[in-house]
Amino acid sequence: MAMTADGKIATASRAASSFGSRRDHEHLLELRATADAVMAGARTVDSAKVNLGPGPEKFRRLRVKRGLEEYNVRIIVSGTGSVNPRAEIFRRRFSPILILTTRRAGERKLARLRELADDLVICGETELDFRLALGWLRAEWGVERLLCEGGGELNDALFRAGLVDELHLTICPKIFGGRRAPTIADGSGFPHLHLAAAFRLKSLKRVGDELFLVFSRKRTPRGEAATAGDADR
Repeated sequence: MAMTADGKIATASRAASSFGSRRDHEHLLELRATADAVMAGARTVDSAKVNLGPGPEKFRRLRVKRGLEEYNVRIIVSGTGSVNPRAEIFRRRFSPILILTTRRAGERKLARLRELADDLVICGETELDFRLALGWLRAEWGVERLLCEGGGELNDALFRAGLVDELHLTICPKIFGGRRAPTIADGSGFPHLHLAAAFRLKSLKRVGDELFLVFSRKRTPRGEAATAGDADR
């Protein structure tokens, strides 16, 4: 995730724009080149011209060199099944597109989603069960390393489920302000400080006026993680 110095990932209007540097974008593609699959919420996929693919040929070559498929699996998450069929991701079918949703979507939406996706899985009645979803991704699609690119509600659900092992965070020299401007972890959040997801700083690098940080999760006794709720609607 890239965020401003005041912790925002978009303006209060939620207008999506790439405010990071060219180096930050390259870092994103470098991360995609390490993952079996790339995942984002439906709102994130719909709000910008993103296809969640590996990018230029040099990154695809890097994937193959690492023993990965040339093109990563792409995953869209929507608890309500609100996926725009005209989103950029559906315009180029170079790799499988999977959709994770719940029964809240209803049969009509589910039928439409099955036409859009290469595969679809219902992970819960009203809320997404991400442990179930990730188990399905590994068993059915061989996903061992998954890169999540937001938005904030999806990130929040993964943090609360205790499923985030590593956080790559770029801090950009901008201030957006606004109490309604989204952050890297929106949604329900943790109700108490002692339940918060704990991380340790693994590395820090400055490139120009941006800071590139990597955090790794502090391991806690099994069962202490909060339950995940809604993800990107």
